[in-house]
Amino acid sequence: MSQSRDSHYVVRGMTCQHCVASVCEEVGEVAGVSGVEVDLASGRLAVSGIGFSDEDVAAAVAEAGYEVAA
Repeated sequence: MSQSRDSHYVVRGMTCQHCVASVCEEVGEVAGVSGVEVDLASGRLAVSGIGFSDEDVAAAVAEAGYEVAA
């Protein structure tokens, strides 16, 4: 059985609560993601769940129109 993991990222380009909602919606649809929290001021994205990859999260952020800082 896989263990739950918590991962943190920094998202570039978010400027408002609509941006936050877009990122939360897209990342929340990634298979295995059970929780998403975004702090607009810092750009910090916290993702929790089982079986998701960093690449999947970055692709979802890109789909929302933003980018994960390297």
